[in-house]
Amino acid sequence: MASESTTARDQDAVPDGPAEAGPSARGPRSRSTSGYLRYVAGKLAGAAVSLFAVLVTSFFLFRLIPGDPVKAMTGGRQVSSEQIRAMREEFGLDLPMWQQFTDYCGKALTGDLGTSYQFKAPVVDKISEALPATLLLTGTAFVLYTLIGIWLGSRSAWRHGRFGDRFNTAFALTLYSVPSFWLGLLLIIVLSVGIGPIPGMFPTGGMESGGESGFGYVIDVAHHLILPVITLVAVEYARTLLVMRSSLLDEMGSDYLTTARAKGLRDDEVRTKHAVPNALLPTVTLLFVNLGNTVAGAILVETVFSWPGLGGLFYQALSVPDLPLVQGLFFVFAAAVILMNTLADLIYPLLDPRVGR
Repeated sequence: MASESTTARDQDAVPDGPAEAGPSARGPRSRSTSGYLRYVAGKLAGAAVSLFAVLVTSFFLFRLIPGDPVKAMTGGRQVSSEQIRAMREEFGLDLPMWQQFTDYCGKALTGDLGTSYQFKAPVVDKISEALPATLLLTGTAFVLYTLIGIWLGSRSAWRHGRFGDRFNTAFALTLYSVPSFWLGLLLIIVLSVGIGPIPGMFPTGGMESGGESGFGYVIDVAHHLILPVITLVAVEYARTLLVMRSSLLDEMGSDYLTTARAKGLRDDEVRTKHAVPNALLPTVTLLFVNLGNTVAGAILVETVFSWPGLGGLFYQALSVPDLPLVQGLFFVFAAAVILMNTLADLIYPLLDPRVGR
């Protein structure tokens, strides 16, 4: 009887037809997707909070700058008190601080960052005009220092302890510790003005000489681009090199590399096809962070080389002070860093599934 009962239960447990793909069949993938979506939602929420904090900081921070924007706009000319009062009313400087803040936040949420005091134009328009020059400079530098850093970092790690590794690491650390404005000034003195037997070969500043068109204009801009790009690359490539070197050193003792060598692969193939792709994960994260930092960190380089980008515009606005323009640019610089960090956080789980689980 017990055997018959057991057999009956076993028959009842066997489904009559093909098993349906219920929640248990889709469980791991569903949990993985939902976990990643929660991870993305958390990162986006954190980025939104950070952007709002930057918005608040940008408003109050630059109110601490000494100087009266209205007096700066008059250029020291004799103006009546009625004219000064009218200008304060025009730019909303006569309102209480709390009302200025609420107006600023309300407009910023709609994409209105105010009107520049000195240019009498919307801040968004001034930023849009200067943004292409900054993207050209920082984008070119980013591509170059990324390629140089990854290439030198992988070669240094693969031959760690040798003279080339020690030289590359020491040279990169030396350049990374040099202030960018000092290096830019040194390059201007040596390669633009000329010193001793070295003639001046490059323009001292600006983005173009004027009077060129077509292909000649492209050559002219590229000629002006060389020194500021060299300055940014020299300062920034060290981080990529050091992170790539450290990541590859961690991979060099892995079993899969020993297996690849046992299969008869050449040393260069083991490095480029197996070791470097796995060591790139931390470097990819760093590259996104570097991209945001490069946009924000080009202020000094653009100022030294009179490059007509966001950095030069920020310096002009800070000297007045042009509060709406300074606030808008500060927000753009900080937003670039926050957005690139967030993008790195969102992409990293796609490269390494262990993250965000």
